[in-house]
Amino acid sequence: MKTVLISGANRGIGLETAKQFSRRGYTVFLGIRNYDNGLKAAEDLRNAGYENIIPVSLDIRDPQSLNDAYRNILQYSPSLDALINNAGIRGQQPQPPATVDIDIIKDIFDTNLFGAIRLTQAMMPLLEKSKNPRIVNVSSELASLTLHDNQDWEFYEFKDAGYGPSKTALNAYTVMLAYQLRDSPFKVNAVDPGYTATEFNGYKGAGDVSDAAALILKYATLDKSGPTGQFVSNHGQLPW
Repeated sequence: MKTVLISGANRGIGLETAKQFSRRGYTVFLGIRNYDNGLKAAEDLRNAGYENIIPVSLDIRDPQSLNDAYRNILQYSPSLDALINNAGIRGQQPQPPATVDIDIIKDIFDTNLFGAIRLTQAMMPLLEKSKNPRIVNVSSELASLTLHDNQDWEFYEFKDAGYGPSKTALNAYTVMLAYQLRDSPFKVNAVDPGYTATEFNGYKGAGDVSDAAALILKYATLDKSGPTGQFVSNHGQLPW
């Protein structure tokens, strides 16, 4: 049975992604910082008919937590077929570039960029044992520097100093990692799920979680001919 680890999986897009992987027959490791919340999320999923759901205590800012998570997953499977770096924070708002407290930016980067890197590196030994390992870094359209230069873009006025740049950096890491792994079976992509209505944005988004999760699932289950090192959305490839 194939396996997937999803960080930040107890709500929103992460939770819906877990549901869709379960329907595909995967063993789903729910990566959740608060383990009690993870136990409840797993119980709710099982009660709703979703199978092979395993909660994993996972704090992507804590290397020891990641080591513990690795050992916990190893008890169930010798390999990991897909890693979804979904956990992220918006950070304290607003974030005006000229005046924002730099500690706010550091906090965002520590989760959205460094946390994803920590988790990827911690799980690499398990991913390397998969025949077709896939890594999806959940990004954002706000990461696109090209779009930020387009005055006709619907989010042109959103020029925060923390969240968007943290995803720009995550995109850069995606490109570098995909290049390093180019001669291996790995596929590594940055996926923008769109402005989705979730608790993360106060349910202001127009998109549906099912569509967002379906896109993540698509790039986490690419066949051997699929792309790697790309930045994509439901509308196709996005400019960097």
